[in-house]
Amino acid sequence: MEIIGYLSSILMGLSLGLIGGGGSILTVPILVYLFKIDPILATAYSLFIVGLTALFGGVQAYLKGQVDLKRGLIFAGPSFLGVYMVRAFIMPALPQEIFSLGGLIVTKPLLIMGAFAILMVVASYSMIKSQPVKNEQDENQNKSKMTDMQKYMLIGLEGLVVGGITGFVGAGGGFLIIPALVLLTGMPMKLAVGTSLMIISLKSLFGFIGDIQHQAVIDWFFLVQIAVIAVVGLFIGARLKSMVSEKALKKGFGYFVLVMGMFVLWDQVQKILG
Repeated sequence: MEIIGYLSSILMGLSLGLIGGGGSILTVPILVYLFKIDPILATAYSLFIVGLTALFGGVQAYLKGQVDLKRGLIFAGPSFLGVYMVRAFIMPALPQEIFSLGGLIVTKPLLIMGAFAILMVVASYSMIKSQPVKNEQDENQNKSKMTDMQKYMLIGLEGLVVGGITGFVGAGGGFLIIPALVLLTGMPMKLAVGTSLMIISLKSLFGFIGDIQHQAVIDWFFLVQIAVIAVVGLFIGARLKSMVSEKALKKGFGYFVLVMGMFVLWDQVQKILG
């Protein structure tokens, strides 16, 4: 199973390299089901692995001029706060047994994995749903009538919310970040993907700092191993990007994530009932 886990780690990097998101959606299930890591620790490890992998992708995008630092930092600032507060204070404060109803007991790991499964299903829908492709001129013509200040306030608010979600389930949130940048700022898709990688990397690594304060033992050798494999996958994905239809790839990956999400959700329901 561990060998399958190492091979599967390439898929995480591939998804980041090909579509600029989806990596963390795969990382937590890989850690939990293939490496048998506790869900709480897996969300922490996911932040480091995804953050480091996305950092390489973000630097690559920046060198190509595909990162908007100004608008990216407006989103990332509140996002840092959200993820750090959740990882450093809220997660350690949650009791091991969240609640019980009759004979049903919902524990902290079950709550995290259940929330993660729901997030996977939502993410898969956003990937599967077909959206019209717009060029930069069309996007600029269809910008919202909101003032720049209102747009930036909304971007900051969504950054805070996405940061909180990232902190709780260990997912980078690229499928939430990219639409926010495109819809609220009129940012072209290619620029939004590169900016999203930068945000994911900084936000995830910043959130991991909150875990270092509470995790007594961290297997750094294992983390670096998985991250290196994922980075290799990212560069392979970046090379293959021009050879594969982005629309078809995103939809196919969406169905894959949907199946995985339903499996994880069913597994958590079985644990609650069993």
